[in-house]
Amino acid sequence: MPTILITNDDGIDSPTLVPLARALQRLGTVRVVVPSSERSWIGKAISRFDVLRVEATKRDGVPMHAVSGTPADCVSLGVHTLFADRPDLVVSGINLGLNFGLAFLLSSGTVGGALEGWIAGVPSIAVSMAIPNDAYGLTGAQRIAALGDRPQAAAAVSADIVETIVREGFPADTDAFSINLPADVTMQTERLIARLTRSRYGPLFVPGPDGGYLHRFQSLRALEMLEDGDMQVVAHGVIAITPLRLDLTGELPHKLRAALER
Repeated sequence: MPTILITNDDGIDSPTLVPLARALQRLGTVRVVVPSSERSWIGKAISRFDVLRVEATKRDGVPMHAVSGTPADCVSLGVHTLFADRPDLVVSGINLGLNFGLAFLLSSGTVGGALEGWIAGVPSIAVSMAIPNDAYGLTGAQRIAALGDRPQAAAAVSADIVETIVREGFPADTDAFSINLPADVTMQTERLIARLTRSRYGPLFVPGPDGGYLHRFQSLRALEMLEDGDMQVVAHGVIAITPLRLDLTGELPHKLRAALER
């Protein structure tokens, strides 16, 4: 029975956190180490100068550690510091909002938590779900009401996918997984292995009060139309399961390489 470390970037009060923890408890021992508040769009940031505070607490009877830091901070603490032994698996999520496409993947705190797990030598899986249109932009009780039973359904599907990966064995040439779920996912929803779609987003900031600027995501553009791209797969209501290989090295034309090398 594996020990599973859960983190997220939506914070300890995310409506998907307790359902995911309970769904994964049937697979093994679950430890929850999450930010004490939402830390979205922060990638794999590590707190360099802040003193991290860790509070042992519970949500709906599930023991948790709330950290005044980032998802990557939480994973580092959960793997190396807070417990006597290391986890066998990191599961980051379930993020409220998709993290498909390269631009989102590089910005996501949820994926950042999984990447920190890989750096620590622990197999890691990031899980994200689409937000239904009627819940987009809502917070608190209104968001929970609009989500309905979707967090429970997403947690059940996530646990089933995690169980399959654990049972079959984490592939040697895969560093992490990124899983993106449609908003109305069920156990019957089709699942496909998808490639990461290269993408870009537009301006992220709009004028705010006192001459400042506020984060307002506006657009995401795919740079390629792949039949098996994660953006395209989820757009068709299918679960995208993307194995990640963290080799960012590109190839150069021979002429440029010859000019650069000495």
